Formats: sequence, structure tokens, C-alpha cells
Amino acid sequence: MRVSEVLNIPSLGGCRLIGGHTGTNREVLHVNMMDAPDIISFLKPNELLVTTAYHLKDQPALLLELITVMSQKGCAALGIKTKRFLNEIPKEAIALADELAFPIFELPIESSLGDVVNTTLSYILDKRTNELQYAIDTHKKFTNHILSGKGISQLLKSLSAMIGSPVILLDPYAKPIYFSKSDEKYIEPLKRFNSNDHYFFFPNTPFFMFSILENKETYSFFSVYTHDKKAGYLLIVNEILPNDHSTILTIEQATNVLSFELMKENALNQHYKRVKNDFFYHFVDGEYSSQEEIINRAKEFFLQNDQKYLCLNGLIDGNKVIGSYTQNQLKIDAIYEFIEDELKFFPFRSHMFTKSDVCSLLFELNDVDQMNAVVLPTIKEIQGKIKNQFGRTISFGVSNVSMNLLNVKNAYKEAEDSLEIGLQTGKLAFIQNYRTKDIMELLRSIALQDLRDFYQNALAGLSAPEFEEDPTLTQTLFVFLETHCQISETAKRLYVHRNTVVYRLEKCEELLGRSLTDSETTLQLRLAFQIKTILDS
Repeated sequence: MRVSEVLNIPSLGGCRLIGGHTGTNREVLHVNMMDAPDIISFLKPNELLVTTAYHLKDQPALLLELITVMSQKGCAALGIKTKRFLNEIPKEAIALADELAFPIFELPIESSLGDVVNTTLSYILDKRTNELQYAIDTHKKFTNHILSGKGISQLLKSLSAMIGSPVILLDPYAKPIYFSKSDEKYIEPLKRFNSNDHYFFFPNTPFFMFSILENKETYSFFSVYTHDKKAGYLLIVNEILPNDHSTILTIEQATNVLSFELMKENALNQHYKRVKNDFFYHFVDGEYSSQEEIINRAKEFFLQNDQKYLCLNGLIDGNKVIGSYTQNQLKIDAIYEFIEDELKFFPFRSHMFTKSDVCSLLFELNDVDQMNAVVLPTIKEIQGKIKNQFGRTISFGVSNVSMNLLNVKNAYKEAEDSLEIGLQTGKLAFIQNYRTKDIMELLRSIALQDLRDFYQNALAGLSAPEFEEDPTLTQTLFVFLETHCQISETAKRLYVHRNTVVYRLEKCEELLGRSLTDSETTLQLRLAFQIKTILDS
């Protein structure tokens, strides 16, 4: 209840406002009656004080101090019963009240301070009762709205009609998720505001406001909470004053109902994600028996076989663990949820899958060139936002473009290998493209004991005394294999006669017990020489 409403209570007829006329919109939550000399110590915000000014009759200057302190403490107003102990309110006090916009009014001599207090409190209680009843009715209305299956969008439209302002639901990172087409004009300035990372500094309070100069609109934000986190914000395109109890109660009831609806949606989404993740990782692990089964199951998740795909595997950098393992995993999940929200604004369809601390992204491409032109720049931008928002970095391994869904299994392995190669370099926040491994890289991925066994089997004859006594045999064999078994080219490189090469190769065949014209033999020998390099290093 505002001071102006208090002055209009019928039973308080005869009250006269004499100072602080511009402050009559101050809110009255409490009413007190006091004449104690230390009255200042007992003052409360939004309190209406009525007094006979008995303790001020001999010290009028104390009235100025009282007015100043009441204004500083956010009190509502001061009512003084004149013509009893204080004949009139000093002009200095009225001037100070006008300066501070702090209302002062005179109570008529015939009024009882007790009646003034009781009457005012009665009106305040009646008003609060009506507001609470209105809140209950509003909550029932919104609850029935959701239970009838009309959904969040219709609820926001209903709330907008009730408060006379556009209403938009935002996610925890201030990106719009529910809004009407007519509200898009308010969203575009907000998106540009977000692009400057202002939303990272939203205060952690249930209610706050700010204005955007671009469209000169005031945005009021009400936090929407679920049982364990902030689920988002209810944005009202208007200034909602703290003393507008009716509007605030209406909005609070809407946020309460929205909390339960968002919890329900989240539970359904989590179930869908689990099923989708199970399908994808069973698929890339080769656990399905037929291609037909893969194609049919993929359709449930809007994955078509005749579509080009690009696969990325992402991993949060470092071993930074804050708190328990569960808390750290929740932090990782929050980062991956953020990525998923960012991908909703991607120019073409994308799919996200998660398994423990790894996320896999599938992008549907119309053209191979879109990888470098669109996908990778977007991923780089998301990396920057994650660093600003969460103080963490994330790296990605990128596959080649897969021509259809069935080949995504190979693309996933490529993305996995790319991520591993990037991690071995020790870099952070990288995007590693896939490249085919050469022979040496493949050989190094094999256990050393297996390499030794293959080497000893392929080149068993090299331990013969003839090889050890005449190193030209080994050299000739090596160059012969490197020149693709061309005798003339071998002789040219060794600066020897062709017949010398033929003699040496015949000697090698004799010691190895195998013909050098056999392709399988030459392949094994070439691999053996590559393995020797690894074993000697």
C-alpha cells in the first residue's frame, strides 16, 4: 500500500499532506506509533510513523534529524498530530521533506493515534489478503493451463495478456527458447547484447532489471529455478517496480509453474538423450548386426543414410577437478549442455552425443566446403564462449566428410584419432583435422614385442655370417626394395655394375631361402627394414 492510498482511507479523513508531495508513491508495509526520545533506533524500512511529537516540543531541531534518518532508512512517511504538543510543523522541516521527497502529513486533533494505526494496518492486511488470494487463483489458472496440455508457449501468452507486457523465456545463458513471433523485435537487440558477453555478468538474484540503449527498452528478469539449478529467466519487456505486488505475484506464480514444467521437459529430454547416446555409441562400436537395422533405428533420431556428415569428438582440456567427481561431472555436463544450446542456432541440422567426458558432434552438410566455411568457424566461436563462461577450454578432433550415415562409423574413428593426435602435442583448445597415418605411425602403434617377432621372422637369414661379413649384401637388398625391385636403378644408385647387383641379390635369396620375385616376400622385407629403424631408435 502506498502513502497516497493511506491518505485516501475514509476513516483518516482530515489528514493533510504538507511536505514531500513527490514521495507519496513510497510503500507502507508497517505502521508504528511512538513518542520515545530514542525513536530513531526503532525505525524500519517502509514504516509509517505516527506521533504526537511530544519529545520534540522543546527541541524542534530534532524533527529535522528525524526526517533525515527516516528518509535514509527508507521509511514510508511521518504523520504528526499537531495542535497538542507541537502547534505547527516548522517551515524548515517542510522544506527538508520536499527536498528529500519524504511525505509528512498532519493528523487532526480529534484523531486517536491508536485508531490511525489500527485502521491503516487493517487496510494493509486486507490488501495483502486480496493479493494472496489473487496469487492462489493465478497459480491455479497457470497449473490448469499446463495440466490441460497447452504448454509453455500458451502459458507465456496468457501471462503476457494478464500483465500487459511481452514475455519471453530464456535459458540459463540468456538465449531465448520460448517466445511469440511478435516478440522477435525485442529479441534481436538482446542477441546482440549477448554477443558482447554481457550475459556472463547477470547478477545471481531472483529479480533484476536493465535497459538496452539500442531500442530504449527496459527488461525485467525473473529467475526460474528447478530443484537443483537455475533453469533460466522469465523476461518481461517492461519496468516492473518492486512495490507492484500484484504484477510480481502474478509473475512469481508463473515462474513456479514453469519450474515444474521445465523439470518435466528436462526429465523427458534426459531419457531421449540416453536412448540416442546408446544408439550412436553402439553403432560406432559395431554392435549392430545389419545395415538395415542401423538405418531403421537412425530414423528415430532424424538421421538419414543418404546424407553427408562431419564428425567431431570433443574433450574438456586438462585434469582440473573441482570438488568431488560428481561435481566435476556436473560441470562437464553443464558445458556440453551449453554447446547443445549453441548448436540450436546453427544454420543446418546438427546432432550431439555424450559419453562420460567426451562429446561427439554430427553435422549434416550439403557440400564438403561447408566444413571450413561454416562448421569450423562456429566451433572456434563456441570454444571462446566456453572459456569466457566456464573458465575451461575444450579441444576437438575432426573427421573427413562421410558420404552417408553408414560411413559415420569410420568418421567417428577418424575424429577419435585426430583428437588423440592433438592431445599428444600438448596443445589446448585445438581443432585437429584428420590426416591419414603413414606406415611408420601405424607400426609405432603396434606393441614392441610383436614388432620384434615379425622382424626376426622376416629377416631371419640376415643373422648369417655372410651378411655380417659383407654389409654390401644388406645395403644392396635395401636399395633394391626401395627402387621397387629395379636392378638397373639399384646399380645406378650403388655405382656398381648391373651384374654385381644380380650376384648380390642371388646371394641374398640363397641366405634368406626365399625368392625376391615373390611380392609377399618383398613386402615383408620392406616392413622389416622399417621396423628395424623403430627398434634401433
